[in-house]
Amino acid sequence: MTIDRRTLLSVGLAASFARVRASEAQPLAQPSVSPEEQRLHTDWAYLARYRNDNARVQALPAQARRVVFIGDSITQGWIDFHPEFFAANGFIDRGISGQTTPQMLARFRQDVISLAPAAVHILAGTNDVAENTGPFDAEATRSNFQSMAELARLHGIGVILGAVPPAADFYWRRGLGPIPKIRAMNEWMRGYAAANRFAFADYTSLLDDGNGAMRPGLSYDGVRPTKAGYLVMEHITLPAVASALA
Repeated sequence: MTIDRRTLLSVGLAASFARVRASEAQPLAQPSVSPEEQRLHTDWAYLARYRNDNARVQALPAQARRVVFIGDSITQGWIDFHPEFFAANGFIDRGISGQTTPQMLARFRQDVISLAPAAVHILAGTNDVAENTGPFDAEATRSNFQSMAELARLHGIGVILGAVPPAADFYWRRGLGPIPKIRAMNEWMRGYAAANRFAFADYTSLLDDGNGAMRPGLSYDGVRPTKAGYLVMEHITLPAVASALA
């Protein structure tokens, strides 16, 4: 039995069409995405982190929410290590690990203004220098600080600007040379606070080892404070809060 060329061609085309239809019926393989990457894609500023708890805080007496602390892991870790400091002073913690100033600015209305505190403590900048959300742009970071401070002032909220804590390097992204960048940011912040009559919490004076790194025993990774580090910081925090509330 012989098969002519036309028959072979039609059989081949039919098989090709069948393979195409079969491939179209199969879902395309999706790249593996971590939960954190998925969250950043859908909620870049992580507004969901405190959205529900904000309703609870809004119902508290004014004295129980006198000051909101907004920041990154250094602020988040503060209440983890020393929750009594917050409870005893009417402080509310709104720190989120890894965040940069543009993310904090995006959630500032929800996580600060909506809580109607008497003052806000802004401690940020570490992750900007560490380039967590892109290359470090000092001018952009300064603008984010200014925007948060000016929003607070517009809503009658006192402002405490916390100096960026010292760091000789970042264990998750080494080689960025943070010391001069942090020093320059803090020098600008000191002048900006003075010019606008904002309180300035100069943590550098107690945390810095003199060479731009954290003093031994005050940090467990060269960036984030230990409980001893937070206890040292609180000697600066309370007078700064009192100044902002005066």
